Amino acid sequence: MPRTFRCVWLDVFAERPLEGNPLAVFPEAEGLSDDEMQAIARETHLSETTFVFPTDEARDRADGFRTRIFAVAGEMPFAGHPTLGTAYVLARSRGVSEIALALRVGKIPVRFTSEGARPFGEMEQNDPHFGRTHDRSTVARALGIAEEDWDPTLPIETVSTGNPFAIVPFRSLRVLRNLRPDAARLHDYLATTDAKYGYLVCRETDDPAASLHARMIFSGGEDPATGSAAGPAVAWMVLHGVVPPATRIVIEQGDEVRRPSRIYGSSELRDGAPVHVRIGGHCAEVVTGELRV
Repeated sequence: MPRTFRCVWLDVFAERPLEGNPLAVFPEAEGLSDDEMQAIARETHLSETTFVFPTDEARDRADGFRTRIFAVAGEMPFAGHPTLGTAYVLARSRGVSEIALALRVGKIPVRFTSEGARPFGEMEQNDPHFGRTHDRSTVARALGIAEEDWDPTLPIETVSTGNPFAIVPFRSLRVLRNLRPDAARLHDYLATTDAKYGYLVCRETDDPAASLHARMIFSGGEDPATGSAAGPAVAWMVLHGVVPPATRIVIEQGDEVRRPSRIYGSSELRDGAPVHVRIGGHCAEVVTGELRV
């Protein structure tokens, strides 16, 4: 007999439908095997699909709802827009303002408030870990650009709050926007480092309210919004004096793929180290339905 599982499809880091980063959430996934979840992730063909395994409501509220995140290529320990979007679905269905997810990287709390036309959710990510500083000429060759295209005042540095990203600062928005890198060559370079992905950023922005323009290009294409990279980027900005500590800033992303996204972030500074990294944004629900297995 076929089994039926409820699904909610929403756009994350977006105030309007059909913008931001899309996500499919299965809020009652009990009974699905690893192979089935991976097959469903391939079926949705989104950057990530999440599966929630509720148990006892009181225990889930205290310890976090056990959630697994699958990309088309495999399971992920953490990702930003799936965390925010899944928490939105769970909080909305329960009529609460706070939800925590139990992920492979630990418990991630998310709090919702009323800001703008839609509820605004904000997660606190793990405290950042700073890794290696990358050689500028080597990264320039991997991306196929000139060394003078870098922002000379900032390092290319690996930072992680769950996923390790090389934060790569460009001098000009024009160069970043026109960049068409060889994703395979970039991947080959990153495979020799402590970073898994590259987050390409620039302090020159389209939106005067934004502090950073960002792109995240990988083998599957280009990500419209990358919450797990925005956290490291905000911590990196605070550490290097780009923005003041404990100040909420905006990162614009997704414009190049016609999925404009706005990611809000802040980080405090304690004894010279960034802590309490918070990343937030809005969600827009676009589809509800059932999947039969």
